[in-house]
Amino acid sequence: MKFPVNWGSRKWRPARPELKRSTRIIGVLLLSGTLLACSAVKFAYNQATELAYWQLNSYFEFDDTQKPLIREELARIHQWHRQTQLPAYVETLEKWTAWLPAEIDEARACGIFEEVKTRLQAISDRAVPAMGTVASTLGPEQLEALKRKFSRLNTEYRDDFLEGGPEDLIKRRLKKAVSRAEMLYGTLDDRQLAVLRGRVSQSVFDARLSLAEYQRRQRDALQSLGPLIAGRATSEQARPLMQAYFDRAVNSPDPAYRSYQERLTRDSCKTFAALHNSTTAAQRARAVQTLQGYAQDFGILVARR
Repeated sequence: MKFPVNWGSRKWRPARPELKRSTRIIGVLLLSGTLLACSAVKFAYNQATELAYWQLNSYFEFDDTQKPLIREELARIHQWHRQTQLPAYVETLEKWTAWLPAEIDEARACGIFEEVKTRLQAISDRAVPAMGTVASTLGPEQLEALKRKFSRLNTEYRDDFLEGGPEDLIKRRLKKAVSRAEMLYGTLDDRQLAVLRGRVSQSVFDARLSLAEYQRRQRDALQSLGPLIAGRATSEQARPLMQAYFDRAVNSPDPAYRSYQERLTRDSCKTFAALHNSTTAAQRARAVQTLQGYAQDFGILVARR
């Protein structure tokens, strides 16, 4: 599922411009319920390897000799995920459905956030060896492809979050927040829309600060990959360098950004709690039904492994 709040950046959406996005793409695709209605989860999950390949290819433009290797690495991650992660997803979803009918506070909302973060981190950690293998096969032309992709994504980010007046920017972010909320709760009424608008208007989200961090990660990615391309490193040599990059992507070396990220997380927890507590019993029942559907589909996928 995709949580019904504007987390303040595209960090939790499938379109961010840094190498870390490679594992996040895998994660989002493997957590198929974040993308599609419940009825399509099983189909999307079974196609996740191919979908993830095409997403990665949009960054690196792999050549014909690399394609089998990339698909093989993704297939390994997918198999690991089915065997080790899906059972935990079922348990987590069942736990969430138990408290959804009641009101929640900021602490519980942050607990959800941390649990999702932990699940994605597990996928990221598992993907690092694969990225080391991939990095050792890259050539200069693929580094140029990555630069072009970063440039396009930065332009899209500016269009979404920096271009236009304050009211226009709030409307765009509100539209996304409402869309996410309605995936879980169904149509929001005027009072609930007002809650979301108030939270979006008061958010600590800083688009310029977020963009600066994305661009720092881009530079870091290119600098990290530079010494590895054109066969200048084996996959074993590439892996620790990739791990170090991922660590810096998760824990920014910029203390100002780390402080901002903490404030943004707390702000997002408050938004989720405020929205949930404004919903009706019928909307919460719908949310329970949605999560139960995801849990059922994941359970079927586990049984068919």
